[in-house]
Amino acid sequence: MLALMQLAILQSGGRTLALLLRELQDEAELFASPNTLAEVEQQLLIMAQTLSHLPEALQLQLPQLDWHGWGTLQALLEQPGSPRREAVWYALNALVPATLDMLHQLRQRHPVWFDMKL
Repeated sequence: MLALMQLAILQSGGRTLALLLRELQDEAELFASPNTLAEVEQQLLIMAQTLSHLPEALQLQLPQLDWHGWGTLQALLEQPGSPRREAVWYALNALVPATLDMLHQLRQRHPVWFDMKL
């Protein structure tokens, strides 16, 4: 049940980020929009924190996930004022899509872990 809730949080974050970024033309536009950037960073922080709390059994099933990248991003986002433009852009273009894809594949391989009945 916990894994199902965590997956839902991660998927929701991915959907929210896609909606926030849909209208933006490029990186400069994102970083010129303080309100959008703040919401993007909040969603990324939620995703990073959720991943850091995945059960160990799930973490072991995702050895190719960029755990270091997510941990670094989380640390940067938890510290107000830290320089993080490159980390945020990397997360949006690499971490988020790859992570959501890996979780989708994991769910395909081990559907019982994500079963609501557990």
